Amino acid sequence: MAGAFLVGRILAGCYFLMGAFEHFTHSHEMAGYAAMHGVPTPTLAVLVAGVLLLIGGLSLLLGVFPRIGVAALVLFLVPVTLIMHAFWADRDPMLRMNDIVNFTKNLGLLGSILMFLAIPRPWPYSLERRLRLPVRTQPV
Repeated sequence: MAGAFLVGRILAGCYFLMGAFEHFTHSHEMAGYAAMHGVPTPTLAVLVAGVLLLIGGLSLLLGVFPRIGVAALVLFLVPVTLIMHAFWADRDPMLRMNDIVNFTKNLGLLGSILMFLAIPRPWPYSLERRLRLPVRTQPV
């Protein structure tokens, strides 16, 4: 099971890191899209979103400070899901379908990252375990 968990961490971490890369390399285009959705200071919002994705992705990938990583991803996913994928406000059926897909995908991602909080630490094959970082255990 530890191997499967590691593969899952790698896949999830790389998914969010790829999103961070896109936010940094295509910030101008993304800011324009965010502005169309009424996001204030869209360029700053896109860059902050990229930082949250970077923190979350690295945390999952390396298995270090997972609570911080999960918090960063929740802070990214909740507003993005509700603001950028508000399918209920779409008039165009194609846009609505696209936003429904992205809205439900983000809900699934949100649920999956919250499950990382249930895994006892230090995680198998994690940087926390390798470096023997102190980990406070929480009662289950």
